[in-house]
Amino acid sequence: MNKKEQPKISYTAKDISVLEGLDPVRKRPGMYIGGTGLDGLHHLVWEVLDNSIDEALTGYANKITIRIESDSRVSVMDNGRGIPVDLHAQTKKTALETVLTTLHAGGKFDQKSYKVSGGLHGIGVSAVNALSKFLEARVYRDGEEYSQTYSKGKATSKLEKHGHTDKTGTVITFEPDNEIFDEINFSFKRICERARQQAYLTRGIKISVIDSREEKAKQTFYFEGGINAFVRYLNKNKNSLVDSPIFIEKQENNCTVEVSISYTNDFNEHVYSFANNIATIEGGTHLTGFKTALTKSINDYAKKNEFLKGMDGGLTGDDVREGLTAIISVKLSNPQFEGQTKAKLGNPEMKGVVESVVNSGLSQYLEEHPNEARRIIEKVALSARARMAARAARDTVIRKGALEGMTLPGKLADCTEKDPAKSELYIVEGDSAGGSAKQGRDRKFQAVLPLKGKILNVERARLDKILTSEEIKALIIAIGAGIGEEFNIEKARYHKIIIMTDADVDGSHIRTLLLTFLFRHYKPLIDQGYIYIAQPPLFMIQSGKNKQYAYTEEQRDQIVKKSSGSLSNINIQRYKGLGEMNPAQLWETTMGPENRKMLKVTVEDTEKADETFSILMGDEVPPRKRFIQSRAKQVVNLDI
Repeated sequence: MNKKEQPKISYTAKDISVLEGLDPVRKRPGMYIGGTGLDGLHHLVWEVLDNSIDEALTGYANKITIRIESDSRVSVMDNGRGIPVDLHAQTKKTALETVLTTLHAGGKFDQKSYKVSGGLHGIGVSAVNALSKFLEARVYRDGEEYSQTYSKGKATSKLEKHGHTDKTGTVITFEPDNEIFDEINFSFKRICERARQQAYLTRGIKISVIDSREEKAKQTFYFEGGINAFVRYLNKNKNSLVDSPIFIEKQENNCTVEVSISYTNDFNEHVYSFANNIATIEGGTHLTGFKTALTKSINDYAKKNEFLKGMDGGLTGDDVREGLTAIISVKLSNPQFEGQTKAKLGNPEMKGVVESVVNSGLSQYLEEHPNEARRIIEKVALSARARMAARAARDTVIRKGALEGMTLPGKLADCTEKDPAKSELYIVEGDSAGGSAKQGRDRKFQAVLPLKGKILNVERARLDKILTSEEIKALIIAIGAGIGEEFNIEKARYHKIIIMTDADVDGSHIRTLLLTFLFRHYKPLIDQGYIYIAQPPLFMIQSGKNKQYAYTEEQRDQIVKKSSGSLSNINIQRYKGLGEMNPAQLWETTMGPENRKMLKVTVEDTEKADETFSILMGDEVPPRKRFIQSRAKQVVNLDI
């Protein structure tokens, strides 16, 4: 991408439109950035980055640098045109100050300065400014360097001119307000993942991420292959059924549609959609159009070539998306996002545009590549047969009574509380620990389900096989939300589902198997914050009637050191299993809400989590071997 070759388009103060004021942002930050936790904190970075990406989308920038200056300060620099600094006729302020202090002020509302954009200067940067205790904007344009500082949405200095420069672009440096955010600590890893994603979506742009807190912490992302390279990255630990991703690109009705499709021997679908480089994690009309076209194209080809003999009803959407990896990226001049955080695209016309482009492109590919087409059809037809088998298994084993609440598993010790929001389910390893947990619990709101041994590894199994596992069936019935087509989170019987396993290798393996099952089939429960991991202590340090618990060897050593001067006959007990605790100890340390320690299971990066589960629990041995070898030195207290 050569930004100097682009046609000149006017971009001055008169191109900045003003719609309304700024005050609501500090009062209701969640409306603009989704929340005040770490997700909302990083959303500030995404808003500034989006504006630099917009300069790249229009061809005026080809380099972006994100620098983590400290835990609480970040800068984003691009070599675009630079935000205008001339006087704005309506606000009587400079265009720069207008953009940074007025909500809905920007150059992207009338499509004159930006034909395509994801961020909106006025919403994004002004919201970042409103929620920052310090922000500096440094602008390079028209041969001059300018700067201005702000705090909490208001200018704290006048626009300063620093002399001649040959550079062009904008640098936004900001420090979030600790009165707004629960925690301020920027993640190099999280920012790198976002930068990688944006570099895939914008061919020819180079994005660097530098962490000034760590020596040599720098990553640079540049991908000429675009979204095809993205799909290859997502599939790097899987066996692909096509030699290279199916790439479809077309401009239609002033929109650009790019789609990359591949199939693997996986049982899960991995489909990611974007609009103007914004990740639409809740989908939207473009994703609906893609799914409709995919199902139709594959069904039409399969029926035409008589691949579906003896199969009633054809292939469903779930069938054709098993093992699918796809990226859908659309660029349009007037995106209508639902919600300030742009999670869903609402433009109704995009359904028809994407459906037409994908239907035409995919149908042509299948006709021109009969070998790949046959492998895809065989894969999805097998999925359809498994779906029918799974439905039969659900009907006979689960739906008839069990999921209606008529028959709960015999091993489940349920609680008397009927309000799911007040109810907890402990998933416990083995009858011994299960016995202690059942005796030590509070029967009013705590249920206990002991599982026998290690459950099935669902990473390597379709739903029909999963439903033959007695332990998994017991878990599905106890949770009560159904599975697969029948899943309904509103029917979940507990809003705290707590995995409680021994602190040894077997316990860790069982916990990983359970997390794999929950991630693959109950991810909405994880997203809602319903899944937890209990943290039982490893040691009890006792002297006389005085006893303390330690959760690590370091804690144990500290307790012993502090107690050695005042206590005599110190006795240290190492808990290798939950069954070694009596019910009172289990309640005191692990189940009683007043003292227990629990980890909430969250998924910060779905792509990374999916990759990790595929490596650890999938069929491919070499990636797992590399994963273990690269992290072997991090293992402590390995108990074999």
